[in-house]
Amino acid sequence: MGKKKNNMANRGVASALATANLPLINLTNLTKDTEPAATPVARSDSEGKSSSGSLKRPGPHDDDADGDDGWQTIERGRPVKKHKKIPTPNSARYPALHFSEKSRLQSKVNLSAFRDLILYLFADGPAPQWISVSQRPEFRKVVAIMVPGLEEAMFEPGVDYSKYETPTLDQAIKQIGDGSSPDHYYPRPLSKEALPTSLQPFADMFPHLWPVKAPGDDKYGRLHSPLTTMLTAPLNKNKDKSKDKAGPDSHRDIRTRITEFLATPEELMDNGFPVHPALLPEGERRDSFKNPEGWAHTRVSKLEDGDVPESEIQQGSITAGREVLAIDCEMCLTGPGELALTRVSLVSWDGETVLDELVKPEKPITDYVTQYSGITKEMLDPVTTTLSDIQAKLLDLLHPRTILLGHSLDSDLKALQLAHPFIVDTSMLFPHARGPPLKNSLKYLAQRHLSREVQKGGGTINGHDSVEDAKTCLDLVKKKCEKGKAWATGDSQGENLFRRLARSGTAYRATAGPEATGGLPVGKTSAAVEWGDVSRSACNAATVAISCKTDAEVEAGVIRAVKGDPDGLEVPGGGVDFVWARLRELEFVQGWANRHKPNTPPVATVAEETPEVQDVNGDAEKEAVSPLEECLSTLAQRLQRIHAALPPCTLLMVLSGTGDPREMSRLQAMHSQFKKEYNTPGTKWDQLSVKWTTDEEDALRKAVKVARAGVGFLSVK
Repeated sequence: MGKKKNNMANRGVASALATANLPLINLTNLTKDTEPAATPVARSDSEGKSSSGSLKRPGPHDDDADGDDGWQTIERGRPVKKHKKIPTPNSARYPALHFSEKSRLQSKVNLSAFRDLILYLFADGPAPQWISVSQRPEFRKVVAIMVPGLEEAMFEPGVDYSKYETPTLDQAIKQIGDGSSPDHYYPRPLSKEALPTSLQPFADMFPHLWPVKAPGDDKYGRLHSPLTTMLTAPLNKNKDKSKDKAGPDSHRDIRTRITEFLATPEELMDNGFPVHPALLPEGERRDSFKNPEGWAHTRVSKLEDGDVPESEIQQGSITAGREVLAIDCEMCLTGPGELALTRVSLVSWDGETVLDELVKPEKPITDYVTQYSGITKEMLDPVTTTLSDIQAKLLDLLHPRTILLGHSLDSDLKALQLAHPFIVDTSMLFPHARGPPLKNSLKYLAQRHLSREVQKGGGTINGHDSVEDAKTCLDLVKKKCEKGKAWATGDSQGENLFRRLARSGTAYRATAGPEATGGLPVGKTSAAVEWGDVSRSACNAATVAISCKTDAEVEAGVIRAVKGDPDGLEVPGGGVDFVWARLRELEFVQGWANRHKPNTPPVATVAEETPEVQDVNGDAEKEAVSPLEECLSTLAQRLQRIHAALPPCTLLMVLSGTGDPREMSRLQAMHSQFKKEYNTPGTKWDQLSVKWTTDEEDALRKAVKVARAGVGFLSVK
């Protein structure tokens, strides 16, 4: 039967060749084990009729401008269809996003909807209900840029940035609205004439400004991490989980040296670690450094002192020639909010206890907090060891090649009043699924990754043991070194977006040929262009990771990721499919960052390009421009250059992530201080330094609502 079908197909091709007055080619002698060379076959153009056999009537979108002169390629007896060209902007096939007032939009668009739009275009996400997508298969690339610090009020007509002030809570709530009217959540059209001069380029790139609701919880006064929301894809409930484990996204163990997990100086300072002089830049500041009274720092002159030559490192060694010590401390209260060291335990890489001593605080203990510390009065009564004694012992044990590891180690080092520059912290190594400032507890990490129960019991030394906690941290770090950087990076609430795109990224006929008709899971390449060390975050799962220190570097990185490297060695030729980036200089100018980094690079501005004017005395001077306006002008120009570098059929989205979080952060810190003082035994209500009433509770809810009011922009290049 199969032979008969082949003969019929061959006769059809022969008939087509005869009709086109072309030489006949004998195909009957070809067997299924031989592949005929591609044979050109002429298309029929006479009177709009197609020839017999395998020839077909040209479609309405057929384009003969490829230089094929009406020839069609035949392989295995069938015509080979060519990939479609990138459509022109006026083509019916050009991709687009459309918003209609008839759409199912009844509230602000959540930030997660923008992430889901990426998944719909490039993977297995559901179709959006808030915006209409036409010609989905034609989208070639997606570029998503987060710009914290952008506010809707900046785009109001006639805004004066030199007098731009943060509105009060009531004013901000009035601007946001209660969400009862479409005016509060429908996208606002952007008119170039109505925008401030510095932001007018936005109107050239984007048709609308979208009010966006950041992730959070209004009831409990919480704002969740917008970064985690965008980079965590929801788990597909319809998928067979057993297949997922064996799929291409399954984790592969990559043994990694512990030195790869050392906290950077910026991370140490961001997380409140005591300052070691080796972390400071060379010069007067380091030379004149003095320890605060009662404090000490390890004998490390500079960070390079910890380097070990490769010739001294045993092949395959995880410790890389370094001595690794795990430390954990227990503290008691000596006053309201005053913690004092009562026990310190030090464990070596082999699990041997190097040091385990009780410490007598200088001040009288007001609360032993036994349920947490495991320390009792009877244990400390005979102790004579002081904090200075412990510091002296640690200074002898900790040398430049020593790595100190622990969980929330900043608290332990503050209790020890000691600074050391080489730190591995499991609270940073295993980030919380919702991002900073939330941290996973050591108890949770031990249960999840070690299947071990720790810190259990009824307030005894057996229930909460610093040696046990130090060994738990040690085992977590050992397993991390065996598994690699990508292991346990916080996917408990979903799947890393970059991994989802790599695993189930879908190609269509428009970009991958006839075999992808209807969609074919082939995986999508991605790039993460971020501030700091990209390899230490969820961005490490991207195909290409580009670390930056300034917005200028981010801009260059995005353009590079879109276009690709000429040699294709790092960034694939032609660029990646999805690019994620974050521009942060506006965030610093606005004061929105949780903690301002020391030595933050100066914000690049256009001040140098400001036109000079002549004063009455003829002296040249520059027009005074506020730092905020300079930063916004620079931002708009950066986005304009990125937009110009994008290829056709590329979706560009710009998101603020959140609204102004400053008042929310202030009230949350106030609430935290109140709880700390209120829960301190022996503290009276009238002695609290802060009060927390229903008025403050209502103010926090309002502040969270303001912090959740972000903005977004969408356009197709």
